[in-house]
Amino acid sequence: MTYRAEIDGLRAVAVIAVIFFHAGFEFFRGGFVGVDVFFVISGYLITTLLINDLQNHQFSLLHFYERRARRLLPALFFVVALCMPFAWAWVLPTPMEAFARSVIAVSLFVSNVLFWWEGGYFALAADQSPLLHTWSLAVEEQFYIFFPVFILLVWRFFGRWQWSKNGVFCAVVLAAAISFALSEWAWRNAPTANFYWAPTRAWELLAGAMAAFVVQKRGVQANDVLASLGLAAIVVALFAYNENTPFPGAYALVPVAGVVLIILFAGKNTLTAKLLSEKHLVGIGLVSYSAYLWHQPLFAFARMRYLNTPSDSWMMLLSVSALGLGWLSWKFVEQPFRHPTTISSKQVGLFAVTGTLGFFILGSTYMLLPSERRYSDSVRILDFFPAQDLMLRDGACAIVDGLGQRELCVLGDPLNVRGALLGDSHAQMLWHPLNTTLGELGVGMNSYTGGGGCLPIRNAYRRDHVNTHCHEYNSAVLDDIIQSDDIEFVVLSGRWTSHIEASRFDNGEGDVEGGAVAYVDVVENGRRLKSSETIRADKVLAQMGNTISQLLDSGKTVFVVSPVPEVGFNVPQRLAKAELYGIDDYAITHSYQRFLSRNKRVRGLFDALAATGNKSLHLVDVSEKLCSDSSGRCAVMNNDSQLLYMDDNHLSSEGAAVIVEQIAAVLGTELAVPRL
Repeated sequence: MTYRAEIDGLRAVAVIAVIFFHAGFEFFRGGFVGVDVFFVISGYLITTLLINDLQNHQFSLLHFYERRARRLLPALFFVVALCMPFAWAWVLPTPMEAFARSVIAVSLFVSNVLFWWEGGYFALAADQSPLLHTWSLAVEEQFYIFFPVFILLVWRFFGRWQWSKNGVFCAVVLAAAISFALSEWAWRNAPTANFYWAPTRAWELLAGAMAAFVVQKRGVQANDVLASLGLAAIVVALFAYNENTPFPGAYALVPVAGVVLIILFAGKNTLTAKLLSEKHLVGIGLVSYSAYLWHQPLFAFARMRYLNTPSDSWMMLLSVSALGLGWLSWKFVEQPFRHPTTISSKQVGLFAVTGTLGFFILGSTYMLLPSERRYSDSVRILDFFPAQDLMLRDGACAIVDGLGQRELCVLGDPLNVRGALLGDSHAQMLWHPLNTTLGELGVGMNSYTGGGGCLPIRNAYRRDHVNTHCHEYNSAVLDDIIQSDDIEFVVLSGRWTSHIEASRFDNGEGDVEGGAVAYVDVVENGRRLKSSETIRADKVLAQMGNTISQLLDSGKTVFVVSPVPEVGFNVPQRLAKAELYGIDDYAITHSYQRFLSRNKRVRGLFDALAATGNKSLHLVDVSEKLCSDSSGRCAVMNNDSQLLYMDDNHLSSEGAAVIVEQIAAVLGTELAVPRL
């Protein structure tokens, strides 16, 4: 196979994009498409090798798998091995179990399945998962296991050479079409699975495979316009896409088609080939695999080890370090294993089997070793606090998914249901204290709550596609509530500001909330709009006001829970890390002024509604209880040193009780005599 320097240059673009994306640099919010660039390149190169071997009657499955093992396993096992002592020293008990599971999954080439099962690529805790990036390697490894077998079977089925090549090409096209159709269905119905599963990603590798057939037949053409268009498509995706882009699917066609155009039309004399063949880019491309392996562990361990969010300058230093470490492992780990004269086939096989079994055993040992043998009681209690608090919620009420399923779940007294709770996870955090308090009052309420940031308002939907059914679900539930004579009071709670401002919280003191940005937009005349940012927030605020007014007009008593003060850091995790690392001097309170500034628009709407004088409207402002004008700070613990937060924005059951106390004070007066 003829070496193409521009392919290595394209690899450099892909790895830099992925590294900068994982570093959290805003200007590379679409950097995750670098993985898709790698997929297409891999499909092209692997298929080219397969065609050549089949054409020359030299194909061997064992030889193919040996070459893949030489290429992928040495650097991968080396990086995973070096991660383990740092995880042992720095990682808290719960993340340690997750890390151990990921080590096992890497050894079995199924880390994509594990990360799908555990949450998602853009989840809040994903940036602290050292081996998260191995999901893409698992997809490729699964592809490498099945694709050559598929090619060989089709090749032999069609017999003669010309028929074989044409038959395989048609089979690849058909398989790619099926995979793409599955991806288009999955991003609407199973977005996390769509991102991670090999069947929904296979079409990208198969796009490279189709390009290999074309190049094998016609050679690489020199067309400046088409090659430049391909490079432009990749660049547009890198800068225009973000974590809210439905992906993969039709949107992934842009970077995938861009890579295919470069493969087909970036002949040596084209401007694109010359740009991508620049020696520094080619150099980065050569070490791109090792650099890719290094970057995520560096970022994740930095985020876990330090209490504050690492600065941009620190992340840039780590990005450059990933390239440097990538060169070292390319030079001293990758290269020796690639040459049969240095490492024999038998040694490669022994290395692969030993490494796989070794990491499986080590990961299992890490996971099964009792945490009390490694951590102090205080560290374990703080680390386990969120899970313990969630168990209290689950004991109060079964989770309703908020995806059109209108199951009834009753809090308090099921024989005297007179209220309704509607909202997202900020409503779910009220479950336990509501269940207890309502039971004492002899009153029950239906809980219509779903996670995923489904705000409790009409005509609003999630633009980021995490939950696409908010509009339909909330409309149906609100209609039921308004038409019901039994429902006398309604509690609305949601993470209002985060979705309206479409930004994660920066506390101005060195902590920035991680994870994907989620926000809502409005539905008008049955159409889901994509409003400009200048008007989107105002439209959503108007829908909030309309929803509250409709409930009031129907005669309901309405409790609206004002925004909970965001912290910027995971409260129990910070305390546990400080205890584990022996750090005494650290901030635990946060700025009241920062809270007021960020929530100005939402609080302004609620204040305007309160100014109407409607006595059936009650605004429940937890910030009045947690924050102090005199100190200018907001607390995360009460006077008894009990945690009021379970993470960086959700109140614990103890903290949520502060809200429920205010609701109960009104209910105890207005509903003092139970209606049976």
